[in-house]
Amino acid sequence: MRPLSQAIYLFCCLAPLSVSAEDWPQWRGAERDGEWNESGVRQSLPEGDLPAKWRTPVALGYAGPAVADGKVYLFDYKLEAGDVTNNAGARAELQGEERLLCLDAATGEELWKHTYPRQYQISYPSGPRCTPTVDGDRVYTLGAEGDLRCLKTSDGSLVWKKFFPEDFGAKTPIWGHSAHPLVYGDLLICVVGGEGSVAVAFNKETGEEAWRALTSIEPGYCPPTLITHGGNDQVVIWDAQNISGLDPKTGEVFWSLPLEPSYAMSIMAPQQKGDLLYASGIGNVGALMRLDADGRGADYVWTGKPKTAVYCSNSTPYIDGDTIYGVDMQQSALIAVDLESGQRLWQEREPVMGDQRGRHGTAFLVRRGDQTVLFNELGDLIFATLTRDGYTEHGRTHLLEPTGEAFGRPVVWSHPAFAQKCVFARNDKEIVCVDLSAEGAE
Repeated sequence: MRPLSQAIYLFCCLAPLSVSAEDWPQWRGAERDGEWNESGVRQSLPEGDLPAKWRTPVALGYAGPAVADGKVYLFDYKLEAGDVTNNAGARAELQGEERLLCLDAATGEELWKHTYPRQYQISYPSGPRCTPTVDGDRVYTLGAEGDLRCLKTSDGSLVWKKFFPEDFGAKTPIWGHSAHPLVYGDLLICVVGGEGSVAVAFNKETGEEAWRALTSIEPGYCPPTLITHGGNDQVVIWDAQNISGLDPKTGEVFWSLPLEPSYAMSIMAPQQKGDLLYASGIGNVGALMRLDADGRGADYVWTGKPKTAVYCSNSTPYIDGDTIYGVDMQQSALIAVDLESGQRLWQEREPVMGDQRGRHGTAFLVRRGDQTVLFNELGDLIFATLTRDGYTEHGRTHLLEPTGEAFGRPVVWSHPAFAQKCVFARNDKEIVCVDLSAEGAE
């Protein structure tokens, strides 16, 4: 094989899934980096609500929508029996079915659906957590109790499936499986659980196991996160006890450091800046780590403590220059942190919860150029500028009613999708599509 042909071949085999820049085919977008790069999008939001292009009824779920090739994929739970009242420390028992709905992105019309019965025995039982992952003519779903399925995007027919409790002896975490599957070349990398199988890679075409790695008291909730350092790819796995860097092709463990959040709540995707990596969670557990030059070792730069850093849970922060921006679950506030020292620069509660007070305040952050788009738990979409000096808002619009419940208040805890110059957002009753094009602002 000629060198150029070989290079092209290797790129195609090892690159993450490739899609149109106008698609949002998985959690946090095409590259899972929370960036929305479409042009022709409005720069501010008007006073008052924007009209919806369409609304379609759906059932329960925390899983955000995925948008690819003119289709919207929405994963939900159709309740048949049981009480969905939340109790953070106890498992509820529900009867129903998990469903993947495929909708026309232009109209919201249902094109097909794939369903299967599934009993839930989890806390916060209102539906699946993981956004569907679309890769070419396949779409992958991971249900709250560990149903991993590969379906054809054309008609929803089943290609292959796994059930983690039966296939790996993996007990479902109390808050359900939440780690969005990662496509890497010809592999699908998942957080599973069980002895020696916290991380498992499957052949994405056949479901055949390629490798497994790591053991922990619990798998945690953090998605497999792809980074590149020292000229090589790594997949970062953060379980209930340790954060580790693995070879995504073989599962070989390059490095591992203790990082143990309270209640096994490793949730946010670790964020990379050069040779630095940041992760944090409940219990004032957070760390900035530095990777060795060859990527086969790591050590702490600083670790978290009260009144420093930003301790993220439901949403993932981002690093811009020398600053970390994220939503702190304990403060229920948007916080800016100096990357080098971990010291807080400012915090704002209003973009997250308005004038409410409560625990686990949530807003999802997406970058668009020099602006940040926030979707908060009140169902509001916000355009803002975040700098080390503070927070500046450029308008907001109300997309959805918060139909979920957390700590006695109504919330919507589902990451939206941004594609086709629109936002696609869901609650437990409907999915809505709203035009955000610059043409629509005229």
